[in-house]
Amino acid sequence: MTDTRQARTDASSRATLGKAADENFPVAPFFLPRAWRDDLMAVYGFARLVDDIGDGDLAPGGADARHLGLSPEAAEDRLAFLDAFEADLHRVFDGTPRHPLLRGLRPTVLRCGLTPEPFLGLIAANRQDQLVARYETYDDLLAYCALSANPVGRLVLAITGTDTPERIRRSDEICTALQIVEHLQDVAEDLGNDRIYLPAEDLKRFHVTESDLARPTAGASVRALIAFEADRARALLHAGTPLVGSVHGRLRLLLAGFTAGGLAALDAITDAGFDVLTGPPKATKPSLMRQVGAVLLRARREG
Repeated sequence: MTDTRQARTDASSRATLGKAADENFPVAPFFLPRAWRDDLMAVYGFARLVDDIGDGDLAPGGADARHLGLSPEAAEDRLAFLDAFEADLHRVFDGTPRHPLLRGLRPTVLRCGLTPEPFLGLIAANRQDQLVARYETYDDLLAYCALSANPVGRLVLAITGTDTPERIRRSDEICTALQIVEHLQDVAEDLGNDRIYLPAEDLKRFHVTESDLARPTAGASVRALIAFEADRARALLHAGTPLVGSVHGRLRLLLAGFTAGGLAALDAITDAGFDVLTGPPKATKPSLMRQVGAVLLRARREG
């Protein structure tokens, strides 16, 4: 981040931005132009913070709530917290936001001509998380991913000035896949929060019950279900790979990194025998590097 933006953040905001290192994909790698890195981190800060509000995973101390003018009691209501955050988002576009991360986002919005819609989609996804804990069909899950994940890819394309309809379509495929991969990694954690992102129709198909998902290790039926969902995610990542070949230079490497991050996480799930209940399988750096090379090669062939 630039010195100006860094000065606008506090300890809780820095903690939010620091979570970028734990993502499946590189958020703003060193090889990108400094302006792109700043803009990508500004968008990441927004996306990470809204997810943390929705998950109740904010930095201790209550600074985020205070920035938004929320009392400690109101901050316990996640929907009220999201409403206050949305009100501050609108100030990004027509005034001066209160939260440091949103003040840091405003220069990116102005410079790149970003619109409120993708940001509002991410907030809507977190509202949905407070109200919807189960998804009946795969199409229902895809509709959720259209809010929770696809806006991020669209923002990346907008920041880099490469947002054409075809690229947006391919980006949506990659982002939806990345969201599904994250759901597969976090089955146990999500269940602990009374959420299941595995479609109910698929649980029935593989004869998996919620009790099966609560076990310390996965049985054969759960492993078969996770393998099925992993194949779906892998197919989406491969379908979106032409996006990588449609751009050039450092942006191509960035998008290859996003795609490879999902594929490497799927490799980790496979290597774990599709047992995601013992803990989230994490991609290794060698696996990520291998997948980056494979994605670049595939994109070159398909381009």
